[in-house]
Amino acid sequence: MSVPPDPDGRPWLLALHSSSESLGVGLQRLGAVAPERLETFPLGRSLSNGLFDCLESVLPASAWPRLGRLAVATGPGGFTGTRLTVVLARTLAQQLALPLDGISSFRLMARRLLTGPEPPGGDGPFWLLQELPRRGVVAGLYGADPGQPGGVAELEAPRLHRDREALAPHPIRPALVQLPEDVIQLLGFSGANAAEGRAAPWQPVLPLYPTSPVEALPC
Repeated sequence: MSVPPDPDGRPWLLALHSSSESLGVGLQRLGAVAPERLETFPLGRSLSNGLFDCLESVLPASAWPRLGRLAVATGPGGFTGTRLTVVLARTLAQQLALPLDGISSFRLMARRLLTGPEPPGGDGPFWLLQELPRRGVVAGLYGADPGQPGGVAELEAPRLHRDREALAPHPIRPALVQLPEDVIQLLGFSGANAAEGRAAPWQPVLPLYPTSPVEALPC
C-alpha cells in the first residue's frame, strides 16, 4: 500500500483492536471526521504470526514516523490476542514518542450502542455483559456523558461477577464485538482526546484481565 499524500501534512492516527477472534486496524488523519482505511483480519490463533504483516498492509513500517497518535482496545478479550496488540501499541508509542489511548472494548461497544437508533439504557446507565462458562459473568456499567471523552462514561469498569443478579436494576445488553464498527469508535475516542489536547502516556495502558487466575471468584 502507498500512503496517500496529505497537502496539510497532518499525521496519522492508528487504531488496533484484537479483543475478539479478528484483528481490526483503522487509519485516519488527525482532525479528520472519517477513517481513510478500515481492515478486518480473521486471524484467530495465528495473530502472533500475522500481526506485523497485517499492520504493514495498512500502513508500511516506512510510514510509521508519520504517525501522530495511537489507540488500542485493552479488552476484555482473549489473553494472547489482547496482550500482543497492547504490547505492540505500547512499543510503537515508546519508540516513536507518541501519545497512546487505551480504551476498553466494552466502552467502545457502549459508544456504538449509544450513538445507535435505540440507546440501550434510555436516559440511564446500562450493563454490558459477557457470559463465561463455569466462571460467572464479566460486566461493565456505562452511560452517556457529554463531558467525558467520546461522550461515554465508564461507571464501572468490566469485572467478574458471580451472576447477573448483582447487576440489577439497570438494563443488560450482551457485550459483542463488531468489527470494523468498534474500530471506528476507537478512532473516535482517540480523535476526540487529541482535539481536546488530552495527554495519553503509554505507560498506564495495560490489558484488562477480569478473569485473572490470581483472583478468586467473587462471592
